[in-house]
Amino acid sequence: MSLKSRDDNEKLAQARILTRRRFGSHMGRLIAGAGLISVAPRSVFPRSTAWIPSKRPLPADRKFRSSTVEAYILSTVAKIQDPVLAAMFTNCFPNTLDTTVEPGRFGGKPDTAVITGDIPAMWLRDSSAQVWPYLPLAAEDTALRELLEGVVRRQTRCLLIDTYANCFMADLNAPPLAWSRTDKTEMKQGVGERKYELDSLCYPIRLSYGYWKSTGDARPFDAAWKLAMKSVLTTMYAQQRKHGPGPYSFQRDAVNPTDTLVNGIGNPVYPVGLIASCFRPSDDACIFPFLVPSNLFAVTSLRQLAMMSNSILADAAMANQASSLADEVQAALLQHAIASTDLGSIWCYEIDGFGGCTLMDDANVPSLLSLPYLEISPDAALYRRTREFVWSARNPWFFRGRAGEGIGGPHIGRDSIWPMSQIIYALTSSSSNEIAHSIQMLKLSAAGTGFIHESYNRNDSAVFTRSWFAWANTLFGELIGRTAKFRPELLA
Repeated sequence: MSLKSRDDNEKLAQARILTRRRFGSHMGRLIAGAGLISVAPRSVFPRSTAWIPSKRPLPADRKFRSSTVEAYILSTVAKIQDPVLAAMFTNCFPNTLDTTVEPGRFGGKPDTAVITGDIPAMWLRDSSAQVWPYLPLAAEDTALRELLEGVVRRQTRCLLIDTYANCFMADLNAPPLAWSRTDKTEMKQGVGERKYELDSLCYPIRLSYGYWKSTGDARPFDAAWKLAMKSVLTTMYAQQRKHGPGPYSFQRDAVNPTDTLVNGIGNPVYPVGLIASCFRPSDDACIFPFLVPSNLFAVTSLRQLAMMSNSILADAAMANQASSLADEVQAALLQHAIASTDLGSIWCYEIDGFGGCTLMDDANVPSLLSLPYLEISPDAALYRRTREFVWSARNPWFFRGRAGEGIGGPHIGRDSIWPMSQIIYALTSSSSNEIAHSIQMLKLSAAGTGFIHESYNRNDSAVFTRSWFAWANTLFGELIGRTAKFRPELLA
């Protein structure tokens, strides 16, 4: 779905990006009427003017406006010499705020829905990831803090509806997504789709913890949040499947087998202490239900929940429950989820507890590639070997072509690279060469649109899916912001 087009009046107000060499005392500034960037040229090697129009909605049409975010965009653009990257950052970093947030009130408190982009529904995973890069700015911006508080509270409402659902309608009174309406599962009011994904339970904890640490605000963590977290723990315990498959089942009449589950619960597992996940973060069905990156994510999330239970709720029993489960899952991962390869031992992507192991990685996060980004690093050497494996032809879902290289997955299919994997490759790298290479691939992947897409053909970036995918846009903004801060020379 394309963003709003400009009219003649806006064209008259267009500002220019002047490249590349003279900043001096002239700092870049936003033209408020058009939402464009004007960057003054540097004096050493003056270049001709380059006109790059903004792809943002007009200010009056933006879903949420923050002077703090706009100031951050300005300060970051001042460090970006490449005009195309400067324009892409300006389009992408605020894309979630510009186009997908729906602020409101519920029970007299902030309530913020966050749609994923071109689908009018709120994924627990996507919404958490979409607003994550704004957390460092929230402490100095009351309106932004309140917006993010509203996301935490809306996720609490969603978890109290159903911990087995992966997404919810922005309007909780609306019918489910069209493709979900005949699914064979227990659909509840407000649910958009009911694919049980373990990471959908972890992401709200990550966002809650990040919000608390960034703002110091504990107000969202009330009785409702505590009840939602207890439901999360109950679901995780049930999905260890020590006493049977648990209450969840799902089937769909679908052409693609990754959209449904074998026998309604997926392939069998032997209970070894891990937590089953019926679907991956891509919304594709797992081959083996013990999804390793999601279990690693759960370990970190459970420990964060334990800290919040102690510090905010003063609930030692809940904290001990979360810590105990984290310890059990980590021990099971180290015992059962590591495989031997020609590179040495690496993480499996999925296992079944019987000895079955899938060696691959998928572009969606959590992935094996993304472990350090999610602050999951139980063994650095094991991760390095796994990283080498997944970013190579050994990984069946790694593709390289004339338009770039990266990881895809069954969700789109063969020969499709997900820019998200390239962003994560850069965010988890300490190599300037790797980061610079990833950024240049991402620049080309946009195919002149100014935005990051879901996937593109390995040989032709103009063949892409989803022109409005806010998670990928905001994640790209996070990468460029971090690079501008620590390695600005890579943005020349």
